[in-house]
Amino acid sequence: MQKLLAIFSLVLMLCACDMQQQPSQLAHIKAQNKIRVGTLAGASNYYQAPQGVQGFEYELAQEFADYVGVELEMVPFFNLSDMFARLESGDLDIIASGLTYNTIRAEHYRFGPTYRTISQKLVYKQGRTRPREFEDLTGNLTVLAKSSHSLALQQLKQLHPELSWNETEDMDEEELLQAVIDGEIDYTLADSHTLSLFRRYHPNLSIGFSVTRNDPIAWLLRKDGDDSLYALMVPFFGDVKKSNQLYVLEEKYFGHVRQFNYVNTLAYIEAIKDTLPKYQPWFEQYAGNIDWRLLAALSYQESMWNPRAKSPTGVRGIMMLTQATAKQVGVTNRLEPEQNIKGGAQYLAKVISWIPERIPQPDRTWFALASYNVGWGHVNDARIITEQEGASPDKWADVKKRLPLLIKKRYYRKTKYGYARGDVAVKYVDNIRRYYDALVWLDENDAIANPSEEEQSTEEAQPEAQPEAQASEPKPNDNTQQTNSEQQELENN
Repeated sequence: MQKLLAIFSLVLMLCACDMQQQPSQLAHIKAQNKIRVGTLAGASNYYQAPQGVQGFEYELAQEFADYVGVELEMVPFFNLSDMFARLESGDLDIIASGLTYNTIRAEHYRFGPTYRTISQKLVYKQGRTRPREFEDLTGNLTVLAKSSHSLALQQLKQLHPELSWNETEDMDEEELLQAVIDGEIDYTLADSHTLSLFRRYHPNLSIGFSVTRNDPIAWLLRKDGDDSLYALMVPFFGDVKKSNQLYVLEEKYFGHVRQFNYVNTLAYIEAIKDTLPKYQPWFEQYAGNIDWRLLAALSYQESMWNPRAKSPTGVRGIMMLTQATAKQVGVTNRLEPEQNIKGGAQYLAKVISWIPERIPQPDRTWFALASYNVGWGHVNDARIITEQEGASPDKWADVKKRLPLLIKKRYYRKTKYGYARGDVAVKYVDNIRRYYDALVWLDENDAIANPSEEEQSTEEAQPEAQPEAQASEPKPNDNTQQTNSEQQELENN
């Protein structure tokens, strides 16, 4: 009997030693010198761009990998089921995919600290009767399987017993939005930030109502009692918030799409198809080291691609050059579009050369665009104010906050160049960024018509533009179209 007790005690001791030697998740990550992070592929998380991998979640995950001191391996997925299964199996360390906290999901996974909030919107195609509540739905509602949208609907069904919907794993969130545009389904749910990015080039997608508000977003870990990685997440998110790095990333990916105007966006998409082909060869020819699509986006912001545009201050042409600027770049006739585009490209390249080389892209370009509008001197004044307030003068996100201060006397009286409409410059840059994003997407998806030889060589006569003309907005019909104020209220909630 004593012998059996001794053997049993020895087994317990060996098991205890084995448990003590079992490495923690953090120790395993350190030993492999790699952290594996899963995410859904898409514009707000992770995507391949000409300049390399981009995405809010990708950059935030890279910051965390640097914080831990290991390499990042970002693993893109195309459905939630596969991603959750890989996390549960231990093949992923974290899911960083803009997922919202939900009590049902929290039973199976551990959530990290909250770092953003979003809302879920019910969306439909412009022209249909607007649903204002679930009882107004008259067609097919389809959402992603195992998504936050599905979980929200499951909980809402207790209040709306007649609510029904379909779930799919064959499409991602953007494909569902496209299916609404194409009339394949009637309604879907979308996260507010994904919807904002999508409507840059699909303005015919409208918001019916907010399904949820202020949903907290967090990363997910396995729920296995291992606190080693979670213990690093808490100070990490505290640091990126305190250092403003989280705000900088939010501004980079979502700051320019917070405002949405249906009429103006629709007019821009139509102009890309109808007007841009006449001038595209010249944008491409004279862009030099600048992306021709950025040059075209700037031109649309300046003149709506009207070669005879004129402002009350005397700037003229498709790139809206002053007489002094035109003279600097050799433009003799500002109303001749080829000359004006060539001169505008040369001037923008010159402005970019003024920006300190230590400022990386894309901030360097945003500083240049602001300078094209309000002048580098005023932008530099705002950079000085930014530095005086303890923020970075080399980050557009930080300077963007201070540019509007140049309209306030207590600020501009202490600057070298004085008063300036810095608030206008901020809106100017945001507009160009939206136009540029839309143009890039349409170009890469072959949605821009190729200019004909006649269009390349012949300029059609155009009427004199009204100063700073904007498309008039039609009176909204309550059944088919929302006012911009209604849309903005839904965007903010």
